[in-house]
Amino acid sequence: MNLWILTEERPKKEVIETIFQKYAKDKNIAVFIDPIRIIPILNKKDFSFVYEITGFKSPKISKVYLKIISGKSSFVDYLVFETKNQPSQKDVPLYAIEETKTDDKESRNTGVYQRCSKFIYVDFFYPKVKKIMLYNLQVEQKDDPTLTYVFGTKMLKTLEVEVLGKKGINNKKFNAFKTIDELIKLKNSMPETKNGVTVRLTKKKNAIEITAKLLNGNRLGHDPNIGMTTIIAKCLRVLGWKKDIIITQHHLPNQQSVGKTNKFIQIANKINIKLKGLKIPKAKIKSVYWYYEENGEKIGTIFLDILVEEFSKGFTIYSNHAGCERSYFLTKKGDKLVVEKYADRVKYKKGDKTQIINLPDLTIVDNFEKLVINIEGEMYKNANVGIKQLNGFTSFEKYYITKHYPKYKIERTVVLYGSNDTKRPIGKISFILNSNGKILISLQAPKVFKTSFNNIIDFWN
Repeated sequence: MNLWILTEERPKKEVIETIFQKYAKDKNIAVFIDPIRIIPILNKKDFSFVYEITGFKSPKISKVYLKIISGKSSFVDYLVFETKNQPSQKDVPLYAIEETKTDDKESRNTGVYQRCSKFIYVDFFYPKVKKIMLYNLQVEQKDDPTLTYVFGTKMLKTLEVEVLGKKGINNKKFNAFKTIDELIKLKNSMPETKNGVTVRLTKKKNAIEITAKLLNGNRLGHDPNIGMTTIIAKCLRVLGWKKDIIITQHHLPNQQSVGKTNKFIQIANKINIKLKGLKIPKAKIKSVYWYYEENGEKIGTIFLDILVEEFSKGFTIYSNHAGCERSYFLTKKGDKLVVEKYADRVKYKKGDKTQIINLPDLTIVDNFEKLVINIEGEMYKNANVGIKQLNGFTSFEKYYITKHYPKYKIERTVVLYGSNDTKRPIGKISFILNSNGKILISLQAPKVFKTSFNNIIDFWN
């Protein structure tokens, strides 16, 4: 058998190692883990769109492969399969893993609530899959967890989601809720929201009402509260509540603002959540949970990211691959910084759009050449759009590159994915991965790109 790891994220070695450790523990087998490498598999000189993971040895598993996928809706970050051949929709995964680098020290809502609905949604497709919330923390963890984090973790455990990567997680205060009243009491004891609607639960004879604003931009789209209300409702069902669950004070002005098939509506249909004064449209759960990514620009930027890391001395100091979690910015001293979206948030809120910091999709450093490379990823058909985007990196370079990599040269370039083109790129475009896996590098491309390509060709020869 082989292990297949399917992800829509830029795969991280520390996450892969955790998957191996979890697999070995659950299967009660001996494994040996050497330094992990993520190796793009080439067929002659062309990329096969499959990566092989090396550094894992077990008598039960022959090979470990990884492939980039995307989700149709509220999708977890990793699915892990134990199959001989490449998994299909009909195969049932061993694990569904949601991974975050965010502690409640940075963001309570993002660290807990915003991701919770994913575990409810995946259950509709794979009801027996082992669900894991993985905190892949890269900054110091907060010593005293917030009540938001305690409440969220207790709900995850109530839904039999295993939580990994957080210290003290086995403390009794994180135990699963045993009763509905216990859940309501803890939620209602939390501080009130300074601006907006405080989430509160009221238990009545025939209903439990949850106050929660769901409006965002004139429609149902308040992600933290969607995550919070759906997981609260699911926990109430698991704990035995069979009567109505009604969201009140949602601020949705009319039926049109509710939408028809968004993730909240799909979950509400499945576990029977109601909106006060409005109707929940009938909506079926989508038939497809995930698909192999074939048209996303991130196929090209993730490939280059891994290629440089594994086959040169260059490395990534920032990544913002399309549809993936943004990384921290790695300084020359090894510190990890949160990259801000605005130079001055207050001025931006007052209408000054020049405060926006436009972010590259990938930033690579070559210490030998004293060079930092800011990369814009695009689909081949949008090449001209990518070239125009290069002009927007000035603020990012001012606040991050120049400050933390003084005396380094800065280069801006475009990386493309797609088409059947086989011509070497020119100008601002330095790297193309075409739809057939052919790798095309310009004569003016950064040296680290060329070195990485030559080294992987030597590897497979």
